[in-house]
Amino acid sequence: MGLIREPKGVDFFVVNKGLTEKESNEISAFIEEYKKKKALAASKKRRKAA
Repeated sequence: MGLIREPKGVDFFVVNKGLTEKESNEISAFIEEYKKKKALAASKKRRKAA
């Protein structure tokens, strides 16, 4: 992944609007599911290697 540089004469501003409680819960649920799938795939990979 490369470094993004600002062109001369251009300023980028990032505005943090925050998350609603619903958005926060959806992201948390997604991360939890992702971790479960990743752990399951890793355990399957270990079983095949053994």
